[in-house]
Amino acid sequence: MRFARRKPKPVGSGGSWLRRSVLGMTLAMLLPLGVSVAGSGATASAALDPAGFDFWVDSPVMGPIKSRVFRAKDGNTDRVVYVLDGMRATPTISGWEIETNVSQVLTDWNINVVMPVGGQSSFYADWNAPSSFFGAGPTGAGSSTGSGATETFLDGPGKSYRYDWETFLTVQLHDALRDRLGFRADRNGVFGLSMGGSAALTLAAYHPEQFSFAGSFSGYLNNSAPGMREAIRAAMIDAGGYNVDSMAPPWGPQWLRMDPFVFAPRLVANNTRVWIAAGSGVPSPQDLGLPPGAAADHIIRGAPLETLALANTRAFQVRMMSLGAQNAVYSFPAVGVHDWFNWQDEAYRMIPDLSANIG
Repeated sequence: MRFARRKPKPVGSGGSWLRRSVLGMTLAMLLPLGVSVAGSGATASAALDPAGFDFWVDSPVMGPIKSRVFRAKDGNTDRVVYVLDGMRATPTISGWEIETNVSQVLTDWNINVVMPVGGQSSFYADWNAPSSFFGAGPTGAGSSTGSGATETFLDGPGKSYRYDWETFLTVQLHDALRDRLGFRADRNGVFGLSMGGSAALTLAAYHPEQFSFAGSFSGYLNNSAPGMREAIRAAMIDAGGYNVDSMAPPWGPQWLRMDPFVFAPRLVANNTRVWIAAGSGVPSPQDLGLPPGAAADHIIRGAPLETLALANTRAFQVRMMSLGAQNAVYSFPAVGVHDWFNWQDEAYRMIPDLSANIG
């Protein structure tokens, strides 16, 4: 099947791979990680894809949560994939819908698409507590969906209540899709970018009865590596003003539970089909073809972040190989930074394998 490509909108936002990875990690620690092109979400002028529809489900903890659902072209209810957003997920629309045509391609492959909306900086996890700093909660003022530490003490999702995303995706949303739309409740797929890539592997590791396939694009898959928690801390502060310590205490069981490097044996034991991808950090022709300002933004911000993701992903690959894993596909394209050009192209590469391993 040929993929009908639509160029994503700019989101405003020579040595070995190991040497490049170490350099990129250093640079990424120096940059404010959250100020990146990753998962920047929709613009004010963006329009919803008319092929999708809003699907609201109540979470006992988070209240009503919207997902966008796109039905398979042939009308089947057996083939289902959850598509997860990045750190800057907005409460109105998924970046996947507004920046790519991936939902259209998936439905042409006769796959039903579920795009949860919201969860900025959540890692789609069940948090310990609402996000707060130094014991101080939100002020009650309205929150922005932009980025920056200025939002640290504003009210908003995950601050006025506790994030409960893993439970929502695997219980409330799972059951509602089955009961209200007739969607198959097992052998689903899940994939995502950056934060969502890490979360996709977590969901598959601990819920094998639901997910037979998981894909991670530019994910952070070695979260307990030196410096990674503080890198994530900086990213979450910038992406909406969230506190990683409210998600999980440092180095405790809950933090380790979220680390793909640590739970890799579960993915092997479950025989979950996994697609693991990261770009090289080298700008693509699409990046270089942008207007100069946008191109510089993609390269200066997106290249170090993707190199950090590549270092994490390569470490995860070595971990899986040490376990004798036969259930993983690895994709390391020669070009790609931390942006939608990279992730849309990776989805195109992954979809045939996804199609063969769900339903």
